[in-house]
Amino acid sequence: MGTDIAENDLIHIQQLADQVLEMSDYRAKLSEYLKNRMVALAPNLTVLLGELVGARLVAHAGSLVSLAKYPASTVQILGAEKALFRALKTKRDTPKYGLIYHAQLIGQASTAFKGKVIFILIFSRWPASSPRRSPLATRIDALAEESNGAQVGIEARANLEAQMRNEQERLAHKGPGAHKQKGGYQFKSEVHTYDTSNDTAMKKGKKRRFEEDEVEEKKPKKVKEEVKEEEDSDDE
Repeated sequence: MGTDIAENDLIHIQQLADQVLEMSDYRAKLSEYLKNRMVALAPNLTVLLGELVGARLVAHAGSLVSLAKYPASTVQILGAEKALFRALKTKRDTPKYGLIYHAQLIGQASTAFKGKVIFILIFSRWPASSPRRSPLATRIDALAEESNGAQVGIEARANLEAQMRNEQERLAHKGPGAHKQKGGYQFKSEVHTYDTSNDTAMKKGKKRRFEEDEVEEKKPKKVKEEVKEEEDSDDE
């Protein structure tokens, strides 16, 4: 620190800088090659999700045809299988999204709106009578007999961006925190007194007094009288 750089150190620094520049150029060329290949292979999927996420999904599924056969729920968590099975084994919360979380449209959305964008991107229908957006784009790229380029993907992306703008404008109009749920119970410091005038008391019932005349004397049974007469006759 604070000393002159030696010639040997300067040579190593220049070599490292040249390697960084070469790696940067190679990365740019590789990105351009990947973009061209994805546009040729899956133009609609590339428009919706981007070339990088689309290529990762295709590589993870094994091929474009295999990806087209997956349902929307599988595409949603594709790339998070290990976390899913680990959560099921440990009985914890399962992951909601996989590789698709890194798509361009989802990265452009606000934090509170990302989940809804993913739901619209995967599960929402566009047009209303067609299958899901992202799976539809993959199936058109993989199984369509006549290719119309990226027309379906462009229309679906434009519709999705319009929905995103409308939703963000609605949230901005309501103010910050409008998307959150209402707050919990708030204690009110009001003191209520009890009104004793509303009390009612039951009247005591009068007990019936029995007089001596009302009590009937129990008459002795005739059987006992006959038994006594027989005993007296035996004694005599």
